[in-house]
Amino acid sequence: MKEKDLLQINMLGADEQALRMARVVKYMRAAGISVALVRSNSNLYYLTGRVFRGYIYINTELDAPVYFVRQPSTLRCRPGERLFHIRKPEEIALLLAENNIPVGAPVAFELDSLPYGECMRLARAMAMEAPAGNMSPVLAAARSVKTAVEQKMLVESGEKQSLVYERIPHMYQEGMSDVELQIEIERVSRLEGCLGLFRVGGMEMELFMGNVLTGENADTPSPYDFAMGGEGADPSLPVGANGTIIKPGIPVMVDVNGNYTGYMTDMTRCYYTGELSREALRANQLSIDICDALAAMMIPGTKASDLYARAAEMARLGGMEAYFMGHRSHAGFVGHGIGIEVNELPVLAPRSRDILEEGNVIAVEPKFVIPGIGAIGVENTYIVGSDGGRVITTARQQPVKLD
Repeated sequence: MKEKDLLQINMLGADEQALRMARVVKYMRAAGISVALVRSNSNLYYLTGRVFRGYIYINTELDAPVYFVRQPSTLRCRPGERLFHIRKPEEIALLLAENNIPVGAPVAFELDSLPYGECMRLARAMAMEAPAGNMSPVLAAARSVKTAVEQKMLVESGEKQSLVYERIPHMYQEGMSDVELQIEIERVSRLEGCLGLFRVGGMEMELFMGNVLTGENADTPSPYDFAMGGEGADPSLPVGANGTIIKPGIPVMVDVNGNYTGYMTDMTRCYYTGELSREALRANQLSIDICDALAAMMIPGTKASDLYARAAEMARLGGMEAYFMGHRSHAGFVGHGIGIEVNELPVLAPRSRDILEEGNVIAVEPKFVIPGIGAIGVENTYIVGSDGGRVITTARQQPVKLD
């Protein structure tokens, strides 16, 4: 293969990669981990700016990671790095030894995301009886603070997602169902550059391109740990739109994909036909007020649990406690970190131990489900800074009438 046909495995600039690796190494040392193999797509993307089939070998005593890429591959590394093409993971230990790359301590894997069988195979390949540690919390902590490059990508996603949301009223036609409207939103989103992929960490949650809810379906519990539920179109994916016809006076809550750069923003807005009730408008305004209050609290050093407590208090004082974060089923959080995946750290929940840091990116979603009205409320994405949370999802927050 000619040199010009090869692709750079590391799409990050040298300074950007150094920032990310420094955070990973910091948390590895804090966790007592010296050596790790990284395999999951989200973390491969975080560490290189590219998804590939293979592994990243990280040793806290080395100056750079080592890449093991499953063949066939057209990837190469930059000067100062090392890349090896392999057919199977059993070759990794041999290549490390042949190239005088120290193994040192036992190797940790991403135990929260890799199947048991793969973890055990990797352990045996590294001459261990079992994985030596869990890299998943280490990488989650490292990814929770976004670099300036990551923040720029998130701002771009927020801008594009906001533009799509402003076009939603013109996508509606009388007699549409929630599914039909969602399809139109997905179409425009893709044409505007949405990548479509909705990355969710863990094995207990999955979603297509978003969630559109109207009518009683908004009060249908879902087995997934999302803020809102819905029956879905099929029992194989029981969440979201289920074919309910959009009716006058009943809000349509739209929470669709904001992945335009590999980094996702999260935004919810409500739309309607006819006229909304005063109670629906009051609930939506309360949601906006909660977002504003929590944004002001997003100062580095603030407890994530304090933000949840403030949101719950405002819902109670506003007379909406029974409908806060659901009605028949209540979500146990009011916000979450977001980036490569939609469910990152920190988590705004009553028992959260997370402490806000500058560079956290947090989606805040104080939503209400009111019997006879449906789901109502907003969601915004904020970047945590010394002056509070800076919003990067800017579509109109008041409910917008569908054309």
